[in-house]
Formats: sequence, C-alpha cells, structure tokens
Amino acid sequence: MILPNGEIVISDMSPYDLENLIQTGEGAFLEFKRTVPTPEKIAREIAAFANTKGGTILIGVDDNQTIVGVREYFEEEFLLLKASSECCVPAVPITIELVHFGAEDVMVVKVPEVEVKPIYNKSKKKRLVYVRRGASSMLASDELTEVLKKQYSDEGVTFEYGKNEQMLFRYLNEYGEITVMSFANLINQTSFRASRILVDLVSAGILKLFTKDEIDYYTFVHRTKD
Repeated sequence: MILPNGEIVISDMSPYDLENLIQTGEGAFLEFKRTVPTPEKIAREIAAFANTKGGTILIGVDDNQTIVGVREYFEEEFLLLKASSECCVPAVPITIELVHFGAEDVMVVKVPEVEVKPIYNKSKKKRLVYVRRGASSMLASDELTEVLKKQYSDEGVTFEYGKNEQMLFRYLNEYGEITVMSFANLINQTSFRASRILVDLVSAGILKLFTKDEIDYYTFVHRTKD
C-alpha cells in the first residue's frame, strides 16, 4: 500500500525481498542511510534520483549493508517530507513505506523520476541541480543543467549548421569526443559560446553528453563510449 502524501505505511515488501534488495548494494537506483541527515543533505539524494531514473533510499541500513533499523519514525518522516517539499524545487512526490525485518524496521523511500526536469536544491547562494551517477549523487554541470531544461521544455530546439559546427563534426569524426574547453579552443570562441552550441546539439539529439572522471564529454549519439 502506498500513500501519495508521504505518510508512513506498512509495505507489502517481504523481509526476504528487502534482504535481496540490500544485497545488490548501492548503485544508480539504490542508496543506504543509517538515519536521515539534515533535510538539505537528503534532498540532494531525492533530487538526484528524480532528475535521473528514479530510485529508492533505504533508511536504517548502513553502508556495509548491515540493517541497523529506524528508531524515531516520525522524526525521520518529518525530515524526509521537509526535504522533498521544501528543499526540492519543485517538490518531489516521494512515498515512504515501513518494512519489518526481525526486530528492526527499515524505511523504504521511493523517489520517482519526474516528468519535468530539473529538480533544484535550495542553497544559500543559488539553486543547484544534482543527478545520479553510479552510486553517487553528483552536482550537475551548467551544461547538463541546461540540457535538462531544454529537453523538458515546451519550446523547440533549433541550431545553425555553420563553420563552428562543421569544425566540431570533423573533430568528432576523428577523435570521437570533446570537452567544452577543447571545443572553445578549436573554434577560438569563449567557453560560454562553445557551451551553448554543444548544449543545443545535445538537446536536438545530435550529440550526447556523458561524464568521465567528473568531466563532461560530448560525442555523436550513434557512438558509444568505452
């Protein structure tokens, strides 16, 4: 049983299913937390899942996959709902379930992939965007943030196939991938201008953006990275 307002309900997940889920380990769709940290910190995990493919946060499970259980249910619930409704902009509709495992209880927090991206996290200086990369929630680059905004915007994406684009395509045909700074140097333009061109081409479905060693790279859609 799942309630859309975030109230804790008893899950239909069995202890056996929970144990199997935990044994898969943290990854792109699963995160472990002993307890809920501050709303601001757990909001990063919530937003990252919502901005990617969705995921599950298990509260009461240690990083080493040990079930430690949850003690303060209502306090944990309060922090989770504050994180999802106040620290995430717009709010993310999480669901919270409780699974009994022997003498311990585990909170299962399900985060959906949102239809309109990105979800922002409030911070003191500006709103930030987080995405899921493997088992980590990472701060999205300005370029990835713009790609998310354009891909889920009602406005169409257009680009001009000019000299800069021709140089880019020749480079990609030869080397396979490029960064914003490399492209800026290639066309002798500012990194801002280079970034806008690459973002438009990703949004148009011609290029794709992937991250390697915390650096954004661009390549043709039909290519696959090693």
